[in-house]
Parts: sequence; structure tokens; C-alpha cells
Amino acid sequence: MARFDATAAANPGVRQLQPYQAGKPMDELQRELGLSHVVKLASNENPLGLSEKVRTALQGELSDLIRYPDANGFYLKSKLAELHGVDTHQITLGNGSNDVLEILARTFVSADNEVIFSQHAFVVYPLVTQAIGAKAVAVPASDYGHDLDAMAGAITDRTKMIFIANPNNPTGTFLSTESIKVFLDKVPSNVLVVLDEAYYEYVAEHERAPSIEWLKDYPNLVVSRTFSKAYGLAGLRAGYAVTSAEIADLLNRIRQPFNVNSLSLKAAEVVLDDHDYLQQAIKVNAAGMQQLIEFCQQDGFGYIPSHGNFLTIEVGPKAADIYQKLLHEGVIVRPVAGYELPNHLRVSIGLADENQAFIDAMRRISY
Repeated sequence: MARFDATAAANPGVRQLQPYQAGKPMDELQRELGLSHVVKLASNENPLGLSEKVRTALQGELSDLIRYPDANGFYLKSKLAELHGVDTHQITLGNGSNDVLEILARTFVSADNEVIFSQHAFVVYPLVTQAIGAKAVAVPASDYGHDLDAMAGAITDRTKMIFIANPNNPTGTFLSTESIKVFLDKVPSNVLVVLDEAYYEYVAEHERAPSIEWLKDYPNLVVSRTFSKAYGLAGLRAGYAVTSAEIADLLNRIRQPFNVNSLSLKAAEVVLDDHDYLQQAIKVNAAGMQQLIEFCQQDGFGYIPSHGNFLTIEVGPKAADIYQKLLHEGVIVRPVAGYELPNHLRVSIGLADENQAFIDAMRRISY
């Protein structure tokens, strides 16, 4: 019997994909190098630990885990609708916001279409585009961030979707409210604009765009957010999109019926009310950001000003070597050569002692 050639049988876009490389797990590094203590500053996680209110709520959910989750996420959607002043029918829940981004692409993009995003933007955008077989249009960045004028100029009659990350990962660059509004006015009404706001809560309140309010004027706009960053639920995977009811209806036809598990639903619902936790996360992040910036300034490293919970630092052409040396010091950061930033390392903001561990390790190793 002839052997089944899985690679040949796979869709062309899938055959050429490289798997997403997540940040190195702490226990993996401990096993590899026999380290007793490791600091992970690689995956933009919240260093505070789980909200105590969430921890208590999850204990109460354990006895019901034999049951399937609420496929519609009624209580979480209701709380989100109240928070954002929208109808529950405008919300789509996802297994993290990555899930929502993929559902969007699968719902609206075909192999005949083009998808626009910026150079140095989140890796999921080109991954999902390629998997579908659509044409990826990566527009050169301006000062490491989105060049909205150039992105508007890249729109053709084949363009179906545009991804904008604000703040952007991995550069931390930020687009002003006015610049996004001007851009939306330029985009044809048949092109979807996905505004990925995974790091929204870390932006200073006076700088945050009223993006969800814009849905009334731009029915082709999608706003996605996550509970993985400032809300500290990365391990539980919960995210969502706010859109027109018509878009949400289509997304929920594609969405897996139980894509957000029971613990994630409860945790997300509870943490939305834990305002003290969120404010503490923002406060710790601001202090940690200043700590890393002062290190860069004192030691002569360039960095990309960031509005997220990470700082991308220019360490020079030996970035890959420095990354490996940091691993041997028990510090995990994120190399970003795959984002066309071979001279940089992205460092997540941790607690003060974790940030200091990175700083001390950098000062010990030779460049």
C-alpha cells in the first residue's frame, strides 16, 4: 500500500508555515541547565500572580468541571457589554484574543484576498494569512511602528482585512487616536480593520482611543482585547472581540462552541470587577518600565519607547549570543530576530527584583 504523504496533501499555505515559537518555559530551562532559580521575562505576562478574587472564585467552580462550559458565555458577555456600553450580541469570545484573530480571518478571508499588516507586527497576522492561502502584504514600518499612510496606500481591490496592533507587539509603539481615526476614514467600507488592543490597559488613560465607541460610525471595524496581559489570566486563555452584531453573528458560526472553558469564563468575569488588581498591575508595570529604561540609559543601550508591558532593547549584532548567555544566568527574555529585529531583545516587565535580576545578569555577561 502506498504511503500517505501528509505534507503533499496539506494545503499549500500550511506546508510553508513555521510553528509559532512561544517563550521558553521556566521548567524547561531548569531541566536543561540544572538551575534552581529562573526568572522569565519573555512572554509579556503579568508578574503579580493571580488575583485573589479570581483564586477564590475558581475554587467554587471545581465541582462543576464535569459539565460543559456555557457555550455562549452569558455572564461574561453581559459584564463586558455593561463595561463597554454595547449589546451582548456584539461580543465574540475566544480562547485568548489569538483565537478571535484566527476566527476573523477564517470567516472573511479567502485565498483570493490580501491581508495588510505592518512590518514588526504580531506574528499571528502573517501566520493566519498564510494558513488560509491569502496574500500577506507587510508594509514597511516607520520608526518601528505602523506607517498608516503607507498602509492605506497598499489597499487594493483584493484587500479584505487590515490588522493594526495598538500598542504593537513586539515594538511597543503606539498610534494616536487622531491618526487611527484619519486612517479609518481612508479605508473602503468593504475592508475590515482589526484593531488589536491586547495591551490597551497599559496605555495612559488620556491616550486611550475610544475605539469601541467608533463601532457606531465604522461597521467595518473590529476591536479585540484579551485577559492575558493586565488581567493576569494568560494561562486560562480568554479574549474577545467587539464588533457590529452582524459581524459577531458570522464569527459565532465559525467559533467552536466551547472555545472558552468554565474556569476561564469565571475568572474573566470576576477579574473585571477587581479594580484594585488592575490598578496595581498598571502601577507595577510603570515602575518596572522606568527601572529598565534607567538601566538602558545608564549602560548605553538603545530601546524602543513602549506603551506595553515590555521593552524592546537594542543590544547589537550579538543579540542571539546575549540571549543564550542570559539563559545560563537563569534569565529568559525574548529574541525578536523573527520580527526582523536581529539586534534587539524584548524584555517583559516583571516585579522589581525580577527586573533587577535581568539588569544584574546583563552587567555580568560580556557583550
